[in-house]
Amino acid sequence: QTISGEHGLDGAGVYNGSSDLQLERMNVYFNEATGGKYVPRA
Repeated sequence: QTISGEHGLDGAGVYNGSSDLQLERMNVYFNEATGGKYVPRA
């Protein structure tokens, strides 16, 4: 949850941040799933 919050994700995995750079680097820790949600990489 801490990493999710630091990357602008809410509890449902939806990006709510305001940084384009943050969103651009989201795939380092998360994979984009259907519906624009992000899930942690395993």
